[in-house]
Amino acid sequence: MPLDPPALASRRVVRGACPHDCPDTCALLTTVENGRAIEVRGAPDHPTTQGVLCTKVARYLERTYSDQRLLHPMKRIGNKGEGRFARISWDEALTTIAQRFRAIADSPDGPQAIVPYSYAGTMGLLQSASMDRRFFHRLGASLLDRTICAAAGKAGWVATIGAAIGMDMERYADSRLIVIWGSNPITSNLHLWTRAQEAKRHGAKLIAIDPYRSATAEKCHEHIALMPGTDGALALGVMHVLIAEELLDRDYIDRYTFGFAALADRVAAWTPERTAATCGITSEEVVRLARDYGTIKPAAIRVNYGLQRVAGGGNAVRAIACLPALVGAWRDPAGGALLSSSGTYPVDHLALERPDLIRDKPRTINMSTIGDALLDARDPPIRALYVYNSNPVAVAPHSSKVRAGFARDDLFVVVHEIFQTDTADFADILLPATTQLEQIDVHSSYGHLYALANNQAIAPLGEALPNTEVFRRLAARMGFSEPCFGDSDEDMARQAWRRDDPRARDLDWETLKRDGFTRLNVPHEYAPFAQGGFPTPSGKCEFFNATLAERGLDPLPAYVPPRESAASNSALAARYPLAFISPPARNFLNSSFANLPTFVSEEVSPKLDLNPADAAPRGIREGDSVRIFNDRGAFTATARITDRARAGVAVAPSIWWQKLAPDGCNANAVTSQALTDLGRAATFYDCLVEVARVTPR
Repeated sequence: MPLDPPALASRRVVRGACPHDCPDTCALLTTVENGRAIEVRGAPDHPTTQGVLCTKVARYLERTYSDQRLLHPMKRIGNKGEGRFARISWDEALTTIAQRFRAIADSPDGPQAIVPYSYAGTMGLLQSASMDRRFFHRLGASLLDRTICAAAGKAGWVATIGAAIGMDMERYADSRLIVIWGSNPITSNLHLWTRAQEAKRHGAKLIAIDPYRSATAEKCHEHIALMPGTDGALALGVMHVLIAEELLDRDYIDRYTFGFAALADRVAAWTPERTAATCGITSEEVVRLARDYGTIKPAAIRVNYGLQRVAGGGNAVRAIACLPALVGAWRDPAGGALLSSSGTYPVDHLALERPDLIRDKPRTINMSTIGDALLDARDPPIRALYVYNSNPVAVAPHSSKVRAGFARDDLFVVVHEIFQTDTADFADILLPATTQLEQIDVHSSYGHLYALANNQAIAPLGEALPNTEVFRRLAARMGFSEPCFGDSDEDMARQAWRRDDPRARDLDWETLKRDGFTRLNVPHEYAPFAQGGFPTPSGKCEFFNATLAERGLDPLPAYVPPRESAASNSALAARYPLAFISPPARNFLNSSFANLPTFVSEEVSPKLDLNPADAAPRGIREGDSVRIFNDRGAFTATARITDRARAGVAVAPSIWWQKLAPDGCNANAVTSQALTDLGRAATFYDCLVEVARVTPR
């Protein structure tokens, strides 16, 4: 909504929200002059944004007005993957899609041969999960298991806590100990880092737990550089020390937890010495971390999703989630832990997505194994794929299989995108999408407690359309007559919240549009589990989870080692001795922004960070071109020799578009489609490689 007085009719300021996959969900102010956006800045009155944006979104106009924008529908005129297209009308595009979908749906394979593929290209409730879900549910298409980023961590957290609920990010400023576990907030959670820095100035101790000495870890008092995939072991070792040294809140345990005796038996074997040997750290680090956590109050943990991208990722988060209850950290608003705040929002998914439209019992395709699904699914085979809000050719694991699947001549591919991504090059029909400034949306957050409105600031460029409008039009072409397909974006925004939930008391759409954001109706000094009240079946923090036991799974937190490590697969490690991780590059956000010249020039080229102890025996020097490889594939990067990468670990900041990489490949050439213990999620950081010098001497 405009913030400026009527006298400045040619210039107005519009309230909005950042749509990207980041916990900060910043409130935006877009200045529009004569129909063109001329500035995007953070809203200074939004309590978590405080007027500050990351370097990427601060330059959002470069994204909206990029000369790389797709502005018209197109059809493929070259071979798949070549990226050659000819302009067509929206009428031809929609007719073609509807005809192909109808033919597949009416065939013996049925509509399950059609698969939607989307994730978090936009996090808005409307543009990510409303009219699109209605369309594919009514069509009878296969369901998509959206697991590629966070499913393992969520499963582990929910098994312990009951829902994706945790600390209020604003309260970290008052913590006395902050453990930043598997996270680099300077890159991917900037406003949490602001609070951590404030706490540090007031005497708080900051500890980073990460295989890589990230920009965040460099600014903490202590950095524990464990091996990838061993976070669960460290959490079990910390619990061992807490219990052995009686650094516990017995009253909290007795009142508000379930299964403590069984947990104590489980962690008894995880001595500091065993933990240290498993994690590749010292026993002193284990003991010091536990004593700090058990004695410094209030103690806060910020756990993020990097650590759960391994075979045991779900159990690792489950173990970490047990820690605050053991020491009673939840009693204080500045204590506890946060993985995600998304479960605090009373989103009305039933109204937005309309699962009641689903016919029969369609199968589910896991997005993390899309390569295998495209190549091997037979009952029925995947015959059509509609991709939006994602770039799977670049971001899905084992990319040689993903590319081979997308290259199938018999696969009909629709891609709705802002730019001609790696995935778009394989499209049969390529549709132009709007950016956030050109569409309406409503947002929750997984990092704070404010709902936000995104008002449309400018008219769509060219013939670009938002996701909601394309699916509305496709529904009409398919003859879907249910009234829900006539809902406007404003109608759906009014349906976004469960109005009977007390937390939604102030979430009126008209007010939200006007003000831009509203805090959920929760206490200002928010301590969600100060007196128990966990949203679990027992109402307690569940160290022992009976539901897991009923499913034949371990009911207690366990250490599940990486599939690919010297300890678990010595034969593989003999050939590929380096653990490999690919954390976010500072100037990219997954594959978003990774095509824009400003950000590509900042990153320069794909990099691989190697410890001197690993570089020297391989004859690798600073600036050498190196090949990173295993049995799944290979890619090249420029070596940086640094002790920021611990010995035994190769680190490739990611994710580069393949077509912009020197060899046409990126880090996912070597990653695996194997899934996690809980949540069926991707295991990007459970990966062994070898590295060899390419640069001749």
